[in-house]
Amino acid sequence: MKTLLSACLLGLLSADAQTTRGVIDITKPERPADAVTLIGEKGHDLIHEEEGKETKWVFADGILTASPGWDSLVTRENYKDFQLHVEFKVNKAEDANNLEADGNSGIYIQKRYELQIQNAHGIHEKDFTASYGGSIYKLQKPDRLVAKPAGAWQTYDIVFRAARFEGDKKTEHARITVYQNGELIHDDFPIPRQTGAGEKESPEPRPIKLQGHHNPVKFRNVWIQKLLLDGAANTP
Repeated sequence: MKTLLSACLLGLLSADAQTTRGVIDITKPERPADAVTLIGEKGHDLIHEEEGKETKWVFADGILTASPGWDSLVTRENYKDFQLHVEFKVNKAEDANNLEADGNSGIYIQKRYELQIQNAHGIHEKDFTASYGGSIYKLQKPDRLVAKPAGAWQTYDIVFRAARFEGDKKTEHARITVYQNGELIHDDFPIPRQTGAGEKESPEPRPIKLQGHHNPVKFRNVWIQKLLLDGAANTP
């Protein structure tokens, strides 16, 4: 009986592994022991997106502030499936109608799919588009609007499962689960393609990018944990 029960449990875990659900217990936000620090109290481990160029991002007192120019940072490593924790603070634009200057940044997963960072506090649901903060850029609005005001620290907790390929043929969409400020805003959403200025999809893992968009968006306590989310596949 014990052997049969163990086999059943393993089967359930395998069936669920194709999704990004169930990885994060948001009530227990402890950092995993094998997580790697990308931005910590003493420094960061990110480099200019363009090899050999000098970044204008500034690190001080455990906080990394985005470049005033068009200057993005990326991880040194490439990532396939992972859990990512990000703490960020957006600025408030003087011109309330200028979205491009209102806390604008983004997390480009594998440099392909952008989870938007932008000052979205106070925007009514009827006016909210997939260009605002919390969105999978121009693809999917967040399921809940939970953005804090500019100047407050916020969190993204992300689980990502990369698209699957057989040769050059995509067999499964990338999938993502996102919690913002402890609230579920994307529940295993299938991402059908790259977003915005993202790179073309392919089988190769790629870096994580923090976008510089002429806004002094601040980041702290950013870490990543590699995962292996394999299992029986669903065709997109």
